[in-house]
Amino acid sequence: MSLRSLSKNLLLRVLVAIVLGIVCGMFFPEGVARLFLTFNGIFSQFLGFLIPVLIVALVTPAIADLGRGAGKWLAVTAGIAYGSTVFAGLLTFLVAKASYPWLLGDRGSVGSLENPEDHALSGFFEITMPPVFDVMTALVLSFCLGVGITMVKGNSLHKGFDELRIIIMMIVEKIIIPLLPIYIFGMFMSITMNGQITTIISTFIRIVVLAFIMTVVILIIQYVVAGIIAKRNPFVLLKNMLPAYATALGTSSSAATIPVTLKCAARNGVDDRVAGFTIPLCATIHLSGSTMKIVLFSLAIMTITGTPINSWQYVGFIFLLGITMVAAPGVPGGAIMAAVGILQSALGFDETAVGLMIATYIAIDSFGTACNVTGDGAIATIMDRILKNRRHDLKAPEDSPVSA
Repeated sequence: MSLRSLSKNLLLRVLVAIVLGIVCGMFFPEGVARLFLTFNGIFSQFLGFLIPVLIVALVTPAIADLGRGAGKWLAVTAGIAYGSTVFAGLLTFLVAKASYPWLLGDRGSVGSLENPEDHALSGFFEITMPPVFDVMTALVLSFCLGVGITMVKGNSLHKGFDELRIIIMMIVEKIIIPLLPIYIFGMFMSITMNGQITTIISTFIRIVVLAFIMTVVILIIQYVVAGIIAKRNPFVLLKNMLPAYATALGTSSSAATIPVTLKCAARNGVDDRVAGFTIPLCATIHLSGSTMKIVLFSLAIMTITGTPINSWQYVGFIFLLGITMVAAPGVPGGAIMAAVGILQSALGFDETAVGLMIATYIAIDSFGTACNVTGDGAIATIMDRILKNRRHDLKAPEDSPVSA
C-alpha cells in the first residue's frame, strides 16, 4: 500500500472510530466497554514501551544523515528549518496563551480525562510493559550516537541503525497503525460514558478553526522574511507555491509532494541545484505546521483538564519537539507519533490525553503537512539568495546527500 493510500485510509478509519466511539459510548453495557478498555490498556503499555526505541531507531540515523555530504550549507539549511519550526511553536504558544482564556473560557473543565467521579469502569486486567529507558534518555542517546556516527570511519553502525529503523517501521505499520482506530474508538467511548464528550468536541472545533488561521499567519511570516532576504514580492512567491499546498492537502505526505514542490520552487526562480538538496531535506526536518498543531491541541487539553501550564517548561518542550520532528516523516500517521514520548515525559500526558492528541491531529493531518511543504519553498528561496554567489560550493542534485 502506498503512503498516500495509507494516509487516506488511516484518516477515514480514525474519523469512523471517533464517531462510533461517541455513539457506542451512549448505550454500550459495562461488560462490553471494559473489554475495549482492557485492549486500550494493553495497547497503551505497548506504545509506551515502543516510543523510546522508536526515537532511537528513527532520530539516530536521521541525525547521522544530516551530518554527511553537503557540509556547511546543509547545516545552514537545517538550522534555518529548525529555527522556523521552533518559531512556529513559540508563536503558536503565545497566541494560545493570549486567546485560550476567552476562546475556551466558557467551555468548562472536564477535570481528569479518565473518570472524574468513579474509577469502577476499567479493564478486566492490566499488563505492564516497562520501557527499556525513558524518553529523555532516548533523545540524548540518539543525539550522541547520530553525531558520533558522522565522526567515525566506516558505515557498519550507520547501516545497523538503518536496519533497526526498518524493523521499527514495520512494527509501526503492521501493528500500531492497524490497531490505532480501535484504540481511538475505546478512548472516545470511555470519554462519552464519562460525560466529557460535549465539552471536548466543542473545544476542539474552536481549536481547528484557530489552527487554520495560524497556518495562514505562519506562511505569510515565512514568505515575508523570504521576500525581504530575496528582495522579491512575498505574496507572488507564496502564490507560486499554491500547487504544492494543494498537492500536500491531497496526499498528507511531504515526501510524495517533493516533485511538485521542486517545480514550484523553480517558478520562484530558485536554482535547480539549490532546490535539489533544500526541498528534499526540508521535507524531512521542516515541520512548522505540524509543530503548530501539536502546540495548539496539547495546550487545549491542558486547559480543559485544569493542568497548570509552566511557560518555561513548555518552551523547553517546544525546543525538544523541534528535534524530535526529525523522525516525524518516517512515521505513518504524522508527527504526532514521534511526539508521543515527549508529550508524556515533558507535559505529563496520560494515555487518554495521548489518544485524544493522536485522533485530533490525524483528523486534520493534511493541513499541517500542506503548511510544512509550502514553508519549504520559503527556505529554498532564502538559501538560493544566500548561495547566489557561491554556486560552486554545491554539488549537482544527483550527488546531493539527500535525494528526491
